[in-house]
Amino acid sequence: MRREKDEKVCQFKDWLTSRRYSANTVKTYTEAIYTLFKFFTDKDPSEITNSDLIRFNNQYIIKRGFSASYQNQVVNAIKLFYIKVENRHLDIDNIERPRRARNLPKVIAKEVVEKMLTGIPNFKHRTALALIYSCGLRRSELINLQLRHLDSKRKTLTIINGKGQKDRVLPLSDKIMDMIIRYYKMYRPANYLIEGQFKGEKYSETSLENIFHKYLGKVLKNHNFTLHCLRHSYATHLLESGVNLRYIQELLGHKSSKTTEIYTWVSMSGLQKIKNPADDFDL
Repeated sequence: MRREKDEKVCQFKDWLTSRRYSANTVKTYTEAIYTLFKFFTDKDPSEITNSDLIRFNNQYIIKRGFSASYQNQVVNAIKLFYIKVENRHLDIDNIERPRRARNLPKVIAKEVVEKMLTGIPNFKHRTALALIYSCGLRRSELINLQLRHLDSKRKTLTIINGKGQKDRVLPLSDKIMDMIIRYYKMYRPANYLIEGQFKGEKYSETSLENIFHKYLGKVLKNHNFTLHCLRHSYATHLLESGVNLRYIQELLGHKSSKTTEIYTWVSMSGLQKIKNPADDFDL
């Protein structure tokens, strides 16, 4: 039975890969199915029922205190596995799904971003973080950028297979284009735009996060920002400068405008124009 289960997980993994799911999603979904099978050691996958899934949800996921995000990922993985591999539908709606928390994005002040970037002595580090901020890139998008994705004549950067397998073309300002050219002349990357320690290798995700914390920490002591906050800051600063929300959605590669609209809650340009009723008081 163990061998049969392994084969089915491999089949599921191959299907996810063929559909161009991201490496992280493939890993998360396959691990979720392995966890389900481990929980029901004595049951064949075809014997698992809706009642079993509810028990798995309550006695494994909720009991162990896993996050709402992880719970939703596991439920999605199970649903997809049974449709594509087992060829049957389970009534996933019977499983309680947590409401996703609507956390506001954390925004770094524009002057702080400027002070951080201009204070970076290592030009590769400065270019990497400047690209993330100036183009609103996700960490994985920067790391996977190749030289062929850059069009110096049109001054554009093409993101291939971003989140949701979506491609997008981003405009580069003259200043950022000049910065990239200067960086190229200094480092001569062979394949990836921002390469790691050895020529032709990808830059490390951990290293990218570390240099962000290192340089922001010199401007803001004991901050709680993450590298992804540069992307949030880019979107918010665009909104505050009057850029239409629809354009921001395209630049960020959001599938739904509702995802982009969350930046209206942290943009201060409109909120600061609202007259406070307390201003009419003689305080």
